[in-house]
Amino acid sequence: MEISGQAVLLRVFIGESDKLGHLPLYEAIVREARDAGLAGATVLKGVLGYGATARIRTTKILDLSADLSLVVEIVDEESKVAKFRRRLSELFEEANCGGLVTLENIRVVHYVPEKTG
Repeated sequence: MEISGQAVLLRVFIGESDKLGHLPLYEAIVREARDAGLAGATVLKGVLGYGATARIRTTKILDLSADLSLVVEIVDEESKVAKFRRRLSELFEEANCGGLVTLENIRVVHYVPEKTG
């Protein structure tokens, strides 16, 4: 599958310690995105940040946090991402945790999956 032109970027802001059962929530989101056939997902770890609690989380040695901010970015066509958002809401409910989800229109200028075989 190739994507070009208009698409959407779904960003999911969560904490590193958020879990779905024994599985990290970020891993569950990426696996679900793959199972849904979305073009790609990437997890980024923050080095400094805060959320709704206003508690600063950092990677500094003296203040090492076990709950750093994570961002899961997912890109695909709007219709596919819209369908996935329903599953994402279910994952948040199952994990019983908070988070922030944003959506923005983007323009894909190059995306060609690796050729196999």
